[in-house]
Amino acid sequence: MVNYKELGLVNTRDMFKRAINGGYAIPAFNFNNMEQLQAIIKASSELRSPVILQVSKGARNYANATLLRYMAQGAVEYAKELGCKHPEIALHLDHGDSFELCKSCVDLGFSSVMIDGSALPYEENIALTRKVVEYAHQYDVTVEGELGVLAGVEDEVASEESHYTKPEEVIDFAKRSGCDSLAISIGTSHGAYKFKPEQCTRDPKTGRLVPPPLAFDVLDAVMEKLPGFPIVLHGSSSVPQEYVDIINANGGKLPDAVGIPEDQLRKAAKSAVCKINIDSDSRLAFTAAVRKVFAEKPGEFDPRKYCGPARDLMEQLYKHKITDVLGSDNKLANLD
Repeated sequence: MVNYKELGLVNTRDMFKRAINGGYAIPAFNFNNMEQLQAIIKASSELRSPVILQVSKGARNYANATLLRYMAQGAVEYAKELGCKHPEIALHLDHGDSFELCKSCVDLGFSSVMIDGSALPYEENIALTRKVVEYAHQYDVTVEGELGVLAGVEDEVASEESHYTKPEEVIDFAKRSGCDSLAISIGTSHGAYKFKPEQCTRDPKTGRLVPPPLAFDVLDAVMEKLPGFPIVLHGSSSVPQEYVDIINANGGKLPDAVGIPEDQLRKAAKSAVCKINIDSDSRLAFTAAVRKVFAEKPGEFDPRKYCGPARDLMEQLYKHKITDVLGSDNKLANLD
């Protein structure tokens, strides 16, 4: 058993409370490798932003659970090395699909876990979430639950259709499950193909797809039912078209990839939405930089020469999200 406090990590309780009161959202960035982690920590440390390092089940299998624990501990020390004396870094399990997985993460030093029972019948979702809460809270680990189903594909999470969260269920779910935050479905989606072309309109000037707006009426109804309760948005990558264009211009094939417009995320961040998940955007930035290097220098075989530019482009992306979308810069509890 390793407690997250021994690693210098924090849970999400205080950072969420401040975010709701301050009208901004905490960035929750998924990572799978060293370059992503370096970029996340450099961006959040320089901008003095709290940050959530998210690890999916697939990433945990890919990177190794033990290595991830030490990478998170190293991230705290790296932040301090960069001049951030009091970093606020949470290590969070994204889309945990079983009690056993959540328990394993708690035991290995995660400070926050998500149990995703959204595909289960309502009562089973409550029971599973409650079981995780009862275990995690013994160690002061915060728990995120989910109501509603997001469409799209990302790692081991996949669904053909989305089902909006039912506002009439949220009070009962939050009370009976005991979760600390709640992921809801209001039209966001996993992956780089968040919407089918028939769901969108096309900009007559650019020919690009314009996605349908998020269901802010559902969000408003949820906030009315649960005032001040931490709300989470999954599937909130914006799929920057400049990255898509670089990928496609250098041998890639991502036709009609489209994401969530950033102005809608800015609006959400000013509400009770205090955690916004971003994964696909960093994957696109990484891939765009790597493809560009390979196209321009086909003889290159040193990973540092293509992973380095990928890391730099991801850092730019993370800084943009923190300052221009989520508003979490200079929001550490202690800025000294």
